[in-house]
Amino acid sequence: MFKGLNFFLTFLILKFLMINSCDLQKQNEMIFGKLENGENVYKYLLKNDKCEVELITYGGIITSIKVPDLNGNLIDVALGFNDFDSYLEGHPYFGAIVGRYANRIDNGSFSIDDNDYNITINNNGTSLHGGIKGFDKVNWNVVSYDSINHNSIKLNYLSKHMEEGYPGNLNTYVKYTLTEDNELVVEYQAETDKPTVLNLTQHTYFNLSGESSGDILDHNLLINADSFLPVNEKIIPTGEIKSVENTPFDFRKIKKIGKDINIEDKQLKLGNGYDHCWVLNDYNKKSRKIGEVNSNKTKINMEIFSDLPGVQLYTGNFLDGSLNSKKHLKYINRSGFCLETQFYPNSPNNQNFPSTKLEPGKKFYSKTSFKFSIIE
Repeated sequence: MFKGLNFFLTFLILKFLMINSCDLQKQNEMIFGKLENGENVYKYLLKNDKCEVELITYGGIITSIKVPDLNGNLIDVALGFNDFDSYLEGHPYFGAIVGRYANRIDNGSFSIDDNDYNITINNNGTSLHGGIKGFDKVNWNVVSYDSINHNSIKLNYLSKHMEEGYPGNLNTYVKYTLTEDNELVVEYQAETDKPTVLNLTQHTYFNLSGESSGDILDHNLLINADSFLPVNEKIIPTGEIKSVENTPFDFRKIKKIGKDINIEDKQLKLGNGYDHCWVLNDYNKKSRKIGEVNSNKTKINMEIFSDLPGVQLYTGNFLDGSLNSKKHLKYINRSGFCLETQFYPNSPNNQNFPSTKLEPGKKFYSKTSFKFSIIE
């Protein structure tokens, strides 16, 4: 167990090392924008022989993912913006690292070891995606960047005790790696000096036909899950773990996202479409393939691997055409989908769900990856 002083000394040493590694980074980084406090927000490029991924330090946001289609043309498959002001003006978590707690916690409250905590409520009586200023709205530090191969970057953020109401100083790292096999790997690490709860995810909106190409209802999707979590009117799981058998939530065999999305179903009505967590099969804290999705138009295929117990499928149900796309069009309803690997929503208030508690002296680690290829 480490004490608070040692915790901050470690953070200061890391900060010193980051400053001394800036020379190599500066020749590869680009200023993307500036925060009100004067801090620069930087953009970095990850690339291999076929793919390119761009991300910014603000929110650890992935701003673009360019992968080749069947004809070898680079297609940007991630929704986002060309300018920083659009990210500051408000958006539905495009491409961001989400935390401390991804998804929802009911009533913004939970208990740890008989201590009650009240966190920021920001969505229909719940705390969504870490609160008003979650990990998606902070400027992350760059710990390291492969300035030679341009294939990896490691980010760090220290979330202080009681930030948004969460206990403990939480030191968090996220590493993005683009492999030669066209796999975008996301690795999470975290430590705390007080018992806390933690649920991190990556919130990219994908459109494998291209980020300005229209809706994603014709995409073919497979989710390796026999069950899902029904929700109530606040999109909080009821606690039931329900079989997908004979429901619109059955993606065990690949089918179009839009095949059942508009049928008469109470759960679809509550979520205004798919906005639910699937209970992934074969959870043993080891990585396995949890899903796959592809576009018939571009033939781009994306496999998803994760060591986490759940994945939230969100089908862009509240995109309404008010946001401009990168090609100066509009992000219309359901023009992107998210597959957010995570622990279950509201787990701190449900003892039957896998625990999201992180204790001092324990190191949290998790990995999710997205592997791109072409289907013939």
